[in-house]
Amino acid sequence: MTEVLRVEGLTKKFRGITANADVSFSMEAGSVRSIIGPNGAGKTTFLSMLSGHHLPTAGQIWYEGEDITRMSVVKRARRGLLRKFQTPAVFDELSVRHNIELAVLAHQAAGATARRRIDEVLETIRLTEQPDDPARILSHGQRQWLEIGILLGAGAGMMLLDEPTAGMTAGETAATADLIRQLAADHKRSIIVIEHDIDFIRNLEAPVMVLNLGQVLTEGSFETVAADPRVRDVYLGH
Repeated sequence: MTEVLRVEGLTKKFRGITANADVSFSMEAGSVRSIIGPNGAGKTTFLSMLSGHHLPTAGQIWYEGEDITRMSVVKRARRGLLRKFQTPAVFDELSVRHNIELAVLAHQAAGATARRRIDEVLETIRLTEQPDDPARILSHGQRQWLEIGILLGAGAGMMLLDEPTAGMTAGETAATADLIRQLAADHKRSIIVIEHDIDFIRNLEAPVMVLNLGQVLTEGSFETVAADPRVRDVYLGH
């Protein structure tokens, strides 16, 4: 598979406080990677450097072979690198379909192709039965899916998802794991997920990177990481 993202020696300091230190990371196109670690481990800062919301103090980032280390958030988004924050950001008074339509039309011209794309996104995010409902009446989980759909409609090649299952029911959490696996396997999207729900991380069946004190503690399959005594000491418990 083709490498989609590569990070080397990524470091971020805030007035002398080191949030990330010498983090290196790579992943292939159409794959999923999870990032876990205790609060304050540097997970969100790392994601913010990938999305362009923070510029690194040192290190480099390549996306699809291009150095994007100093590229703006907007330019990264236009290149297909899009981020979802923990709290859903949707247009509450617009219908589900219109939320997706705005994203699609920002990426392609109106017409039959755009309408088909909207329908495809609605089916993918499991909201075909609520296209005309205003976003404000959706359940919390459905709002999370709608925002993932907005990223998909906007042409995301890589999605950066910050705690996508926060506040979900157990059923919604399981469905979200299925959705993310589907986006990678069937739609060839590359996805990085930060999450605290360990059952969800296990269900993703994706490689895991563990951050602690801003540094990479270990990487590997969920089973390998969960069995590591260092990870149990700092995060999972015994």
